[in-house]
Amino acid sequence: MTLDRSRGYRAFQVVNAVVLTGVVIVTLYPFVNIVARSFSEERYILSGEVNLIPRGFNLTTYQIVVADPMFWTNYRNTVVYTVVATAIAMVLTTCYAYVLSKRHLKGRTFLIWVAVFTMFFNGGLIPNYVLVNSLGLTNSIWAIVLPNAISVFNLLVMKAFFENLPGDLEEAAAIDGLNTYGILGRIVLPLSKAVIATMVLFYAVSFWNSWFSAFLYLNRTELFPVTVYLRNIIAGATGAENAGAGAADLTQVAANIQSVTIMLTVLPILAVYPFVQRYFVSGVMLGAVKG
Repeated sequence: MTLDRSRGYRAFQVVNAVVLTGVVIVTLYPFVNIVARSFSEERYILSGEVNLIPRGFNLTTYQIVVADPMFWTNYRNTVVYTVVATAIAMVLTTCYAYVLSKRHLKGRTFLIWVAVFTMFFNGGLIPNYVLVNSLGLTNSIWAIVLPNAISVFNLLVMKAFFENLPGDLEEAAAIDGLNTYGILGRIVLPLSKAVIATMVLFYAVSFWNSWFSAFLYLNRTELFPVTVYLRNIIAGATGAENAGAGAADLTQVAANIQSVTIMLTVLPILAVYPFVQRYFVSGVMLGAVKG
């Protein structure tokens, strides 16, 4: 029996390794292909000869995009929007989730259903625009930050995480004289580093990649995030000519502009992710376990 179990376990390990290796290859291949296309010449891209290695190494599109001062202005805007929006979203989500985690709270069920309702239903695009415009938030950072300040999914994950924390710790802190804010700041948050890091990653990626809110509520080019700048290049609204490209470079830009824009947008997130990755799995799983 032991021998059969040992053989079965070894077979499972082999199958598991093969399957996971296949998943890694399938996941990495498109990204490596995008990197190769972003550095390849137009003729090789159009003929479909670019696979995993750049053909006819070329930096024309990178040079055109990076040489435009507006690109750096919009990039700075993206950093500011992401940092401010993530900070506000974390404060609001953490406070709301901590309140909802208290089972003795009167009206708790109603507050939970209010949040869940907004997860499936919203006022629609036009009412949202009218609301933001009537509040005077257009052409400001608040038009991007406030309407997306709380993600209900993130809220529910943090709520579940807080519910699984030992209640005895909070009771002991209350006996020692800490009020609600003191318990949250000195007891709960230090024990919640995993889920906080996970939520920061979720929010930061969401705000970094977001372009539609800015496209909808901002009409001044100097206020755009870099995602809108790159979207406009792809769509041809600003075009390579506005970025300083000569006629000879237009074909090259058109050939690999999508790959270049993907690279320029994704790289900062890839640089940050390894620092919070160790918290990612534990944060999500701990928030999903029911005690």
